[in-house]
Amino acid sequence: MSSPTSTYSPNLAVPADKRVFGARDLFSLWFSLGIGLMVLQTGALLAPGLGLSYSLLAIFLGTAVGVLLLAAVGVIGSDTGLSSMAALKLSLGHRGASLPALLNLLQLVGWGSFEIIVMRDAASLLGARAFSEGSLWASPLLWTLIFGALATLLAVSGPLTFVRQILRKWGIWLLLAACLWLTWNLFARADLAALWAQAGDGSMPFAVGFDIAIAMPLSWLPLIADYSRFGKRAKSVFGGTALGFFIGNFWLMSLGVAYALAFAPSGEVNALLLALAGAGLGIPLLLILLDESENAFADIHSAAVSSGVLLRLKVEHLALAIGVLCTLIACLAPLAQYQNFLLLIGSVFAPLFGVVLVDHFILRRRSGQNLASAMRWTALLAWLGGVSTYHLLANLYPDVGATLPSLVLAGLLQWLMGRGFSYRRETAQA
Repeated sequence: MSSPTSTYSPNLAVPADKRVFGARDLFSLWFSLGIGLMVLQTGALLAPGLGLSYSLLAIFLGTAVGVLLLAAVGVIGSDTGLSSMAALKLSLGHRGASLPALLNLLQLVGWGSFEIIVMRDAASLLGARAFSEGSLWASPLLWTLIFGALATLLAVSGPLTFVRQILRKWGIWLLLAACLWLTWNLFARADLAALWAQAGDGSMPFAVGFDIAIAMPLSWLPLIADYSRFGKRAKSVFGGTALGFFIGNFWLMSLGVAYALAFAPSGEVNALLLALAGAGLGIPLLLILLDESENAFADIHSAAVSSGVLLRLKVEHLALAIGVLCTLIACLAPLAQYQNFLLLIGSVFAPLFGVVLVDHFILRRRSGQNLASAMRWTALLAWLGGVSTYHLLANLYPDVGATLPSLVLAGLLQWLMGRGFSYRRETAQA
């Protein structure tokens, strides 16, 4: 399958006449990426400590704030036509953008492997339930290879083929049907009034629940411009992205909370999966399981784009290599300890995009002009200040939440230092 994106270098802007994504395309993409088994499982994490009512409030507020920031970063892609890591050169300089591109590559390879593992474990559980423990369809290796191959094929095909030929035509309707089926099953089987009245056990502060919820849309900040650079208009990019991700993420995280409280109070992942598998003969869970391959597609494709910024090779060749690598890691590597490293890497991107948002919308006023040939030290210092704030809050004041404060502080530092630098330059020229 040829990739329509193969001629679009990650380092060059997509020509204006080739930007074909409208609001419907971006809604379909981000509704799909807002849905997944990991989203359900993340929602279930909030259930014991916050209960149903406060979990839903934390998810609503965190997702709402997060999608506004996510969609704003998406507009940077449509304004410039550049991929996420290439667009960072406008804010950090050519050399300054190399470090986040490398960190993004490392985290995406890890998360792509995790997505394959999540799909493998769920499919093996369904296979053992439908057949037997020792059957071929319960084999973790078989499902690792199947889902690794599927995600790699999608990544090589590129976002234009994936969104327009798969998601928009029929994928979005299957996902909507699966979500509606799971929702109907919940209302039919659970006593929601009793669950609503049941308070949480207090083991999780509300701020931490908010931080977990906002982390879901913000985790896509380093990837979104890889897809929004194909957007026709900034208005369509913002609206389609924000609405699609909000509906998908809020819906699935909320289902994760409710299913955990109603059918899997032990909090075990397998208990939650078995409860989900009991709805509609497991068909809705199977559809969401297949949708998880779209998240792996995004991880692998964007890892290839980040690699292309560093290595200047064709994206489809890099996607093939990275897909094989993710599959091998899922087959062979113990990732339990690596997950903490991935979370550590991820903590650098929220403050980074606080810097980028202020630089693009306020200091450069949505101009694609590159103001630096190598590095912009003020932006790098603002980023460092945000990262330091994140880890200070996470370690000393975990009940406050670290993601949003670090992003806001980094943006504020960028604005103050950027304005000060601009003022000194104007004074020197006068």
